[in-house]
Amino acid sequence: MLDSPCLLWLLAVTFSLVPRTRPLAPQDLTEEEEDETSRPPLQAVLCDYDSCRHLQVPCKELQRAGPGACLCPGLSSPAQPPAPPRLGEVHVVAEAGSALVHWCAPPSPVHQYWLLLWEGGGATQKGPPLNATVRRAELKGLKPGATYVVCVVAANGAGESSVPRAGGEGLEGVGGPAFGPCGRLAMPPRPVTLVHTAVGVGTVLALLTCSALVWHFCLRERWGCPHRPASPPTAGL
Repeated sequence: MLDSPCLLWLLAVTFSLVPRTRPLAPQDLTEEEEDETSRPPLQAVLCDYDSCRHLQVPCKELQRAGPGACLCPGLSSPAQPPAPPRLGEVHVVAEAGSALVHWCAPPSPVHQYWLLLWEGGGATQKGPPLNATVRRAELKGLKPGATYVVCVVAANGAGESSVPRAGGEGLEGVGGPAFGPCGRLAMPPRPVTLVHTAVGVGTVLALLTCSALVWHFCLRERWGCPHRPASPPTAGL
């Protein structure tokens, strides 16, 4: 056995090698709090989502595919029918008898879209279903000079968005692309029709002018033209 002085010396050396912990002072706590408060908060980044962009990828897929988290616009419950889409620009091509219709997605879950079209109080024509990424569709077979009403309908598992009925009271305020799902579409006459109309009017005016001239000369030959009496010659000086 080692002597007690040697044992005490070894214990003293061992305790001297162990690092001593320093109790936290109040100033240390304040420094840590200042470091935490000085850190800039994480900024919320919006997803690259545009409700009016054609072939727009759903925002949920953008969140999963992105390198970092991003925010999506709020949507209504999937258990409710979608809100009406907003009709956008309607580009008319008179020569082809067609129109290109744009719209914006509503703040609701949407599975598909389709277009409704009717002329005056006629029957409603329903277009084919379009997937949820589509924001543009073409209408064909439109008659020159006719006026139509076009509406965009959104649908999901709970139902479809509301639109005014054909010839109903809800269409009095429809006056073009505004903030609703419907708008009036006026097709201009074909340019060929305008040329034919101008040629016809010109031909009629030319015929009327020729008829007036012929009538004038016939009357002149029949009744004669009155002559002014000749003045007597002046005598010379």
